[in-house]
Amino acid sequence: MNGRITGISGPTASVDLAGLKLYERVVVGEAGLMGEVVRLERERAVVQVYENTRGLAVGEPVVGTGTQLTARLGPGLLHQMFDGLQRPLEALRQSQGPFILPGGAGSSSAATTLRFSPTKSRGDSIHIGESLGFVDEGAFRHPILAVDCEGTIASIKDGEVGLEEAVAALTDGRRIFACHDWPVRLARPYRRKLSRFEPLITGQRCIDFLFPLARGGSAIFPGGFGTGKTLLEQSIAKFAEVDIVVYVGCGERGNEMAEMLDDFTVLSDPWSKRPLMERTIVVVNTSNMPVAAREASIYTAVTMAEYYRDLGYNVLLLADSLSRWAEALREISSALEEMPGEEGYPTYLGSRMAEFFARAGVVETLDGRIGSLTVLLSISPPGGDFSEPVTQACLRNTGAFFMLDTSLAHRRHFPAINWFQSFSLYEADLVAQLDQQVAAEWGALRQRTRALLQREESLREVAEIVGTEGLQEADRLLMRTTAGIRQTFLAQNAFTEDAFSTPQQTYDKIRQLLDEHQAASARLERGESPVPAPEVHGP
Repeated sequence: MNGRITGISGPTASVDLAGLKLYERVVVGEAGLMGEVVRLERERAVVQVYENTRGLAVGEPVVGTGTQLTARLGPGLLHQMFDGLQRPLEALRQSQGPFILPGGAGSSSAATTLRFSPTKSRGDSIHIGESLGFVDEGAFRHPILAVDCEGTIASIKDGEVGLEEAVAALTDGRRIFACHDWPVRLARPYRRKLSRFEPLITGQRCIDFLFPLARGGSAIFPGGFGTGKTLLEQSIAKFAEVDIVVYVGCGERGNEMAEMLDDFTVLSDPWSKRPLMERTIVVVNTSNMPVAAREASIYTAVTMAEYYRDLGYNVLLLADSLSRWAEALREISSALEEMPGEEGYPTYLGSRMAEFFARAGVVETLDGRIGSLTVLLSISPPGGDFSEPVTQACLRNTGAFFMLDTSLAHRRHFPAINWFQSFSLYEADLVAQLDQQVAAEWGALRQRTRALLQREESLREVAEIVGTEGLQEADRLLMRTTAGIRQTFLAQNAFTEDAFSTPQQTYDKIRQLLDEHQAASARLERGESPVPAPEVHGP
């Protein structure tokens, strides 16, 4: 199908191409820009263009592809860097130079041949979602699934297979490939979603101890400018106890993404001791890229994350930041002349958020495996106002809320998580498991720590009036202990070995602080000084 451009408004173009379907992918203009149909009218269709429309003219051709915006899924995605449309940036740099040319495309996989090892034989039956063999992808065993066909296997390969070759053929003539395309806006199917919760260790003591996060859960951490959102998200990406990490920089600054990529190429995973990039996929969609591509980058990333979840792995998706994605929705909605909602955001913002959060979870796959997809999202509310629509829409759907406090960030406290305003809906289940896995006192120490911090908050108001010397000795001891908890336990230096803390190290550290407080309180009750006298050595 061929048509012509009849009008252009920012990232959207009106075309006179008949027969298009909603969300169909189209090729726009002489440069071959990628676009997607977002509105159908009687005489025209409105196309959202995912590349810069500068230089695009009325009358240029438009071609419908008959398919939706898809992601190419299969071996070779790990250790790669893509843009929001899943174009491999390293391959484009080698072929085009440092700047992406309009309409540039390339294979999403770095592999050209695969070493396929079958687990099925000729004559076996295969069902949708079932594995028929595997390839090795670094340290991971990558199952090859029958995605959209089932039947009896007529032939199956064993050994080296080209990326575009079929690994098996069925008796009815259909073929099964190692790679397949999947519409990014369509959630991948599974047998059932499970409600069980297991702790996801992030290496950040404030999160793991006070506000534990569950595998398959979701969390947001909103914060104003300079509160350390990007640094916290990158720290979790480095140290989280997961198999696969998908990191999407949605509208972030180019220098922050460059610094992250530079770090990830030299660091090793603290759990497996292997290079960090071997388990990482990075989707780069910086602030100087077309705004419409931000909307696609989130869906591209979550589709790749769901694919590895379907292989039976524990996957972590981090997006920095969701506010930029929502702003892209607002700009596109404005170009479509839709009725605006609160603060100009589209009225369907909440439903889009809910659909996205629903893609997280622990599932039993079609092949009977258990995989999980955990979602962590940073939010950049304008002026640090948490009552704005994006934060409120996320709060209605998320399971954990880590509030980043500007005052803590100004005191160089990292992570700047406010321990009074944050919460985790998973803590009841996870604390009981951590009692069994780490130490039986984990939950009790957690309650004691929270009680001390709450008591300190009330004493601080009194201390500001009468001064620290006006407090009782027991209260001064409490404030000295909580200062140690805040400065040496809840705060971590992201650039030293203290950036990562195992659950056992977390337990040992807080146990030592609370034992010292208990010993000092006992000395105080006996009328002694809470601080023991230094030992005297020598004559």
